[in-house]
Amino acid sequence: RMRLTIGVAVAGLTLAASALAAPNASTVTVTAGKPSELKFTLSKMSVAAGVGTCRVTNKGKSTHDFKIAGKKSAMLRPGKTAVLVVTLKKGKAAYLCTLPGHAAGGMKGTLTVK
Repeated sequence: RMRLTIGVAVAGLTLAASALAAPNASTVTVTAGKPSELKFTLSKMSVAAGVGTCRVTNKGKSTHDFKIAGKKSAMLRPGKTAVLVVTLKKGKAAYLCTLPGHAAGGMKGTLTVK
């Protein structure tokens, strides 16, 4: 039994490590509220398909969030950061702030996924 438990634990850690080091993994830094309050600035506008990480920082004066690929970050007060892990499929991935009026004001866009 002990060998089975250790084997399962090692397999789980190996799987987790390979997911973190996946060759398709992309990280995008997302800045909310800069250069203007209702704008997002992304470090990349094109990423590889697969598991991706969005590191979202609110540098504005209002609360914002970030939604992409069916997942949404927490509501971020000014100065706060959240990490969002999503699976991106080839094509275009729309993103936006879900607070009322923010997307209409310009907090939206598309990320190209190759």
